[in-house]
Amino acid sequence: MAMSRPGLHETVLKILRPLPRGLILDCPAGEGALAQDLLAEGFDVRCCDLYSELFRLDGVEIKRGDLAGTLPYASESFDYITSLDGLEHIDSPPQAFREYRRLLKPKGHLIISVPNIMNVEERLKWLLFGYTSHFKPLSEQSKSKIHYDCAGMDEIAVHANPIGYNELRYYLEKNGFAIQGVYRDRKKGNQWLYWPLVAFIRLLAKLTPEQRRKDRWTDELASDPVLLGGNTIIILSILK
Repeated sequence: MAMSRPGLHETVLKILRPLPRGLILDCPAGEGALAQDLLAEGFDVRCCDLYSELFRLDGVEIKRGDLAGTLPYASESFDYITSLDGLEHIDSPPQAFREYRRLLKPKGHLIISVPNIMNVEERLKWLLFGYTSHFKPLSEQSKSKIHYDCAGMDEIAVHANPIGYNELRYYLEKNGFAIQGVYRDRKKGNQWLYWPLVAFIRLLAKLTPEQRRKDRWTDELASDPVLLGGNTIIILSILK
C-alpha cells in the first residue's frame, strides 16, 4: 500500500508516539498507508486527498480536497495534521499553510514533509545542472509521459514547487506556528563523499558574525537534518 520513501513514515510515527492521542487529519492521504499506521498507534484518523478514489483503507473516512484550496472541514477540528509530500505538488503552498492554521485547534501539532532540496548533495546538483533530483525540468515530452503513466492525475507525480527550509519556516511562522523539531527521513549512504564540502560550509557558517547567523538561520541551514538530510525534510510545529 505504501507510496512513501523509506524511513519517512517510521520517522513521523517516532515523532508522534510520545504525544497524547487525539483526532488527526492526514492530507494528502494517498492510498492510506500512513493512516493505517496511525490507527495502529491509537489515533482517531480522518483522511483527505485530491484523488480520494485511490484510497484503499477500509473503515476510515476519506474526503476529496485540494491543499491549494479550502478543505471540507470546520475550523479548529483537529489536534494533529500530517501533510507528507504534498506541498511540492500544488500551485499555492501559502494557501495550504492557511488551511493548516484554520483546521488545527489551539496548540495543535502539524507535521509536514517535502523533498530536501537543501542537503549538500542537492545543492551541488543545483550548481552543476541547474536543477535537483526531485525538481527536474518538465519538458512537453516528460509531461506527456506523466499524464499517460498517471492516467491523467498529473499532480501525483509533478513536483511543481521546490520548497526548502527557509520557505517552510517563513510560512509556518507567518501563520502562527512554532517549530519544535526538524528531522530527516534517513541517513544517505554516500554522505562521506561530501564531507570536504560539508566541512567548508560549516567553517563558513562558524566564521559568520553571530547576528547575521541568527538573521539568516545559518546554523539551522548547516544542521544535520538540513545539510546532511536524506531525501526528505520533516518538520514538527505547534500552533501558538
